[in-house]
Amino acid sequence: MAAARVAMVTGAGSGIGRAVARALLADGWQVAVAGRREPLLLETVAADSVTGGPWSAESALAVRADVAVPDEVAALFAAVAGRWGRLDLLVNNAGTFGPAGSVDEISVDQWRAGIDTNLTGTFLCAHHAVAMMKAQDPRGGRIINNGSISAHSPRPRSAAYTAAKHAITGLTKSIALDGRPYDIACGQIDVGNAATEMTQGISRGALQADGSLMPEPTFDVRHVAEAVLYMASLPLAANVLTMTVMATKMPYAGRG
Repeated sequence: MAAARVAMVTGAGSGIGRAVARALLADGWQVAVAGRREPLLLETVAADSVTGGPWSAESALAVRADVAVPDEVAALFAAVAGRWGRLDLLVNNAGTFGPAGSVDEISVDQWRAGIDTNLTGTFLCAHHAVAMMKAQDPRGGRIINNGSISAHSPRPRSAAYTAAKHAITGLTKSIALDGRPYDIACGQIDVGNAATEMTQGISRGALQADGSLMPEPTFDVRHVAEAVLYMASLPLAANVLTMTVMATKMPYAGRG
């Protein structure tokens, strides 16, 4: 019998995180889901016809945790270690769009809040995941960071979000480099306009670089989950360092 594969997905109460967690559960993974709203996490892992189950209750663990709070992240990883004793996959997905504004318009507190969730939270989870993956037997594992299209090109009035997502690219490469001797692979998935709660406004009208408002196309979030499943299915000797999954007609490539 094959050994159980253990995954953790942050920001799993909705959107991309929920889709990825359910896809992993359906694929036979043991999955810990983390987020700030426990009722939504429980909805994510509920095994019924709505969510796409069934999977066994023993396959899922819901842990309320704010990735920006170090003690809560430490408790999250302790819960996974106590339940399954190892971690094979971390999907660092938790994030937030806010605050909106150019660099002269956002306050220091708003800047720190955005950086804490989108960047420091990713670091904290990777910090604990790498420590677990180094120590476990067999050692190693994979980390997939959600970078976003904003890791490459900003939207207007997104200074904090764009800075954090650009930094995720550097963090991903550093983890990939430092993880080599320990059989730890790290890659990044950059998503453009997946249809989730966070992107509802984009389909109605998104601010463009020229100041105009234009509705932008979206695509089914299940394709993001399928891409993550592919990345996670690789042996640790192979890695997708970066992958972009986007709505074909979104105004990203070229000049829009």
